[in-house]
Amino acid sequence: MTTTDTHCPYCALQCGMRLAPGAAGEPPRITGREEFPVNRGALCGKGQSAAALLAPAARLTEPLVRDAAGGLRPATWSEALDRTAEAMRRAAETYGPDAAGVFGGGGLTNEKAYLLGKFARVALGSAAIDYNGRFCMSSAAAASRAAFGLDRGLPFPLADIPRTGCVILVGSNPAETMPPAVRHLRELRENGGTLIVVDPRRTRTAELADLHLQPLPGTDLALALGLLHLVVADGHVDEEFVAARTTGFEAARATAMAHWPERVEALTGVPVPAQREAVRLFTARPHGMVLTARGPEQQSKGTATVGAWIDLCLATGRAGRPYSGYGCLTGQGNGQGGREHGQKADQLPGYRSLEDPADRAAVAAVWGVDPGHLPRSGTSAYELLDRAGRPGGVRTLLVMGSNPVVSAPDAGHVTRRLQTLDHLVVCDFVLSETARLADVVLPVAQWAEETGTLTNLEGRVLLRRAALAPPPGVRTDLHVLHALAARLGHPHGFPEDAEEVFTELRRATAGAPADYAGISYDRLTGEPGLHWPCPDPGHPGTPRLFLDRFAHPDGRARFAAPTHRPCAEEPDSAYPTRLTTGRTVHHYQSGAQTRRVAALTAADPGPYVELHPELADTLGAGDGDLLLVTSRRGAATAPARLTKAIRPDTVFMPFHWPGEGRANSLTHAALDPVSRMPEFKVCAVRVEKAPPAGEARP
Repeated sequence: MTTTDTHCPYCALQCGMRLAPGAAGEPPRITGREEFPVNRGALCGKGQSAAALLAPAARLTEPLVRDAAGGLRPATWSEALDRTAEAMRRAAETYGPDAAGVFGGGGLTNEKAYLLGKFARVALGSAAIDYNGRFCMSSAAAASRAAFGLDRGLPFPLADIPRTGCVILVGSNPAETMPPAVRHLRELRENGGTLIVVDPRRTRTAELADLHLQPLPGTDLALALGLLHLVVADGHVDEEFVAARTTGFEAARATAMAHWPERVEALTGVPVPAQREAVRLFTARPHGMVLTARGPEQQSKGTATVGAWIDLCLATGRAGRPYSGYGCLTGQGNGQGGREHGQKADQLPGYRSLEDPADRAAVAAVWGVDPGHLPRSGTSAYELLDRAGRPGGVRTLLVMGSNPVVSAPDAGHVTRRLQTLDHLVVCDFVLSETARLADVVLPVAQWAEETGTLTNLEGRVLLRRAALAPPPGVRTDLHVLHALAARLGHPHGFPEDAEEVFTELRRATAGAPADYAGISYDRLTGEPGLHWPCPDPGHPGTPRLFLDRFAHPDGRARFAAPTHRPCAEEPDSAYPTRLTTGRTVHHYQSGAQTRRVAALTAADPGPYVELHPELADTLGAGDGDLLLVTSRRGAATAPARLTKAIRPDTVFMPFHWPGEGRANSLTHAALDPVSRMPEFKVCAVRVEKAPPAGEARP
């Protein structure tokens, strides 16, 4: 290989990196690219070690199929693909087209996400498609569409953050989840700006803050309403902005006034003086931002919660202006592009809607099919998995770029549903926990072995270039879709070449909200990416949205005006403690990749239960003691990690591990009524010392 400029395979920063040949027998060397504006040369430990899994010994290099004895054995590509296509055909013929489905991932390139959606709707004729991004950003996306008429994670570049006056960071810990982004927060403070962090834990990010608000998990909505109450009561509403550029403020004011400071303190645990200080800091300078992440979003009221934080921005005029606004810190590598181009159950490429006749006609014309032949909207990710193997649900499922056995809520239940399928096929480059259940496992290429585009959290479309060839026996995801479509009677329309797919994607998104028509591989070569919308080849891209108007037909933003409501599951005498979950600095998502990197595993070898010493004292537990955490759905065991950085009424578990320490054995699948986001971030649990080895659980 030669030196290649490309991008990291992990989070939505998509940090610029450079791959150079390693020593004989060694993986490529990775360095950060200082000229790329997002990370400016910085890389986290995950990015620095990303090449470790490129070695053939670290990954799958031949297809596997389930044999008569129930084990997985090596097979040829022809056998594996024939089995899969026949299972899909049989399911559709026996149970109807929606019995064959696909489940995608937020790490797939734009080309893969686009072709996967086309494969489901054209080759399978199925509505059964969704993806794991539904578990990450869907509440913020729904709230942004409602408020602004358009969803783009950050409607401004990260580089704007140091130039604002105050950032309220809600339920996000970038110091561990996306460390290169932290320099933007540090520069904010160096420039005289202030940082407010809202988190039940005093995280590494909270340590950087001017003010840390530590609410009870699941009460972010009440806190946002309480801050808006103070904005109204103390005269900080930007009346001119509200009148000129918004609608619905009177309803928002009415709901906020029902959340006075003392009530909010009782609901959230955040003292009244801290609420007042947050409003003072946020309104002290003319610019401000609110950034949310999974904390407020992964709740059964996540859309309403994000809507309340957006209302705070709108009421104070901190939206639609330079260096101000609301943004979602998208998590997965292509979490933004992955939700734009057709993996979601209700969407067609470019954020077109499956339920809009004009959108259906526009995409059908590009695909060369009758609009009436396209299926309608399907069910959301959890609902698709929950119905697997049931009457009316999928009977055969293609999983591409996801590991729901570890990452789905109520993961024990999801695992059991996957085991009832007639046929499960998994495309992956490692034998993930989900792949271990599969009837067919297809070994696919990795990030450094294939070219494609991704869209980072700023809406910046990037070209990630192939640096080396995949090992013999490994093929691309695009090849899999091409080969399966051909076997299902669609030999044309599913190219293997990524640039050819992207050229079609550009046509399919022309005139759509997420318009990529003016972006090409040629334009992305040598550029730090182009922000969509970019409607024609001469357009410079759109780094900042909403400066002139919002995306609703009347140009105005809408207030959400939500009201606080409890979590789907509140603590009681049987389950008196709240559990919240999240990531650690050394691991990523389900850990299928990072748990196979020796340096990362050595630094963070296994799951744990983080709890306050006061709670530990009531349990008679010390640091390192094995704890049993039980919810109404399952149980998990992991060592205690005592810290005063968490509330005494709350425990925290990272969700990267399978087996006995699987945090998602505990989590709740209650769904947000709008986004269909499960309530990962809070559920009721009982915590106790684990019984000695060999002794049965109570």
